[in-house]
Amino acid sequence: MLFDLRGAGRRRTVQVVYISLALIMGAGLVLFGIGGAVSGGLVDAITSNGGSTSTNAGTYQKAEAKAAAATRANPKDATAWAALARARFQLANAGDNVNTQTGQYSAQGQRILKSAGDAWQKHLQIAGNKADARVAGVMVQVYSALGDAAHAVEAQEVVTEARPKAPTFATLAILAYDAGQTRKGDLARQKALDLVAPDQRETLKAQIDEAKTQAAGATAPTATPTPTAKSK
Repeated sequence: MLFDLRGAGRRRTVQVVYISLALIMGAGLVLFGIGGAVSGGLVDAITSNGGSTSTNAGTYQKAEAKAAAATRANPKDATAWAALARARFQLANAGDNVNTQTGQYSAQGQRILKSAGDAWQKHLQIAGNKADARVAGVMVQVYSALGDAAHAVEAQEVVTEARPKAPTFATLAILAYDAGQTRKGDLARQKALDLVAPDQRETLKAQIDEAKTQAAGATAPTATPTPTAKSK
């Protein structure tokens, strides 16, 4: 990994991650896949390439079943496990598994996302340092939807290693802050600022710092009020 640091992940809503990423990328570097290592971007990931209907749910079910069969036929094929993770993500975004208006997943959709995470972990075990960066981009969305900030960071590190650009480091910084991995976030932030065009540096710095502040505020412990003395 880019930054071999450890930190505890904290559960937050996926909407916060999407908003933060939208803020930092401004014109859509990540939202529409510009400059990233994944085909498409967050918008495609959220809408499953334009939205899902009950009609294509059957198509995705067949694709998922085919991908699962491939892993059973060759359980040591890293590519097959990556394909299964992607297929399950697509299935989770089909039919009644997700509300396309709110982006909220049903209980079944959540279960499918978790199974996508299981397939991805198998891929990582087999692929080692040759993990599929394109599917890693998808897994950032899977783990964000599940509220698994720590694994979202790990997936984004795969993307960033494959394409070490300002947008990918900026995304990594935001996700790391969201996971409570402040040191890793700071390192990724600095790399993003080093790589961004000079005329965009101050804007990017302000946006990342704002995301860091919001993440810290969302997880800050609430102070316990001091009990007032009762009169006798």
